[in-house]
Amino acid sequence: MRLGINLGYWGAGMDGDNLAVAQEADRLGYDVCWAAEAYGSDAPTVLTWVAAQTESIDVGSAIMQIPARQPAMTAMTAATLDSLSGGRFRLGLGVSGPQVSEGWYGVKFDKPLARTREYVEIVRKAMTRERLSYEGQHWTLPLPGGPGKPIKLTVHPEREHIPLYIAAIGPKNLEQTGEIADGALLIFPSAEHLEETALTYLRAGREKAGKTMEGFDVSPTLPLAIGDDVKGLADMFRPYTALYVGGMGSRKQNFYNQLAQRMGYEKEAAEIQDKYLDGDKAGAAAAVPHQLIDQTTLLGPVERIAERMQAYAAAGVTTLNLAPAGFTLEERLTALRAGTDALERSGLA
Repeated sequence: MRLGINLGYWGAGMDGDNLAVAQEADRLGYDVCWAAEAYGSDAPTVLTWVAAQTESIDVGSAIMQIPARQPAMTAMTAATLDSLSGGRFRLGLGVSGPQVSEGWYGVKFDKPLARTREYVEIVRKAMTRERLSYEGQHWTLPLPGGPGKPIKLTVHPEREHIPLYIAAIGPKNLEQTGEIADGALLIFPSAEHLEETALTYLRAGREKAGKTMEGFDVSPTLPLAIGDDVKGLADMFRPYTALYVGGMGSRKQNFYNQLAQRMGYEKEAAEIQDKYLDGDKAGAAAAVPHQLIDQTTLLGPVERIAERMQAYAAAGVTTLNLAPAGFTLEERLTALRAGTDALERSGLA
């Protein structure tokens, strides 16, 4: 099992520290450094900044939002980043959610699976440097009846095949991800529930495409905090978990809430959401079960982290992305170093 890091969103008050964390991860031999985007910092700019100041670590978008860019633009960005980084770019895509898609980008959040499939097909075709033409339900290239003509990408990526990942939570999205992508970006993954919440569907998609799970990158992100007080460490992540389970979407459409329900927390997920959407964020955080946090993070001393890493590897994870927590840069770097120590102690390195 390989290790990666996830810097999350740039602009959250730790920007200078994030670069230092990425550089230390590069020095320690971490496999990949991911950056996210929502409606603040964009991922490609951050990844360019990181790639320019690291040597060997891959840089990946987790995610570039599909409603934010035309697919040909995403192909251009991926090819450019791969070229500039010396073949170190990984393209992670996702549809985001209805609030961001429609409220920020003005793009209707409908038929996300069909849109994702067409988007991936166009991006991949563009990056082969064929002349680009496509006829689909959501995109037609060139536009009919106009001056447009098939054009081919002029930038040469460093590699013939840039790894493409999709952020997936729901069963249908997971199955399609297994079918059309090289890897899956997962959030709130529990080793104990990974089979029934993710791998079953990913495997079905691979089978549909005539493939096995061999070579497919199961790549979840987990917050990491080092210390002896597991309960105290878990309490640090109550607001984070409450935000996603309670507030990341509407009552009818919150993918993270639905995931918590599939993990067996139906009653608790409903309570968290009710409190959060009613404005009681503190109450929502207090309602998050300790076990839910403990199952979806890496908490405790190095020995405990090593045991949890073994559980994730046994469950089918191939790249474990860590989000090292801490109030200072040194605390985050200490957590990052503990991650490599734990991997070595687990026997998985």
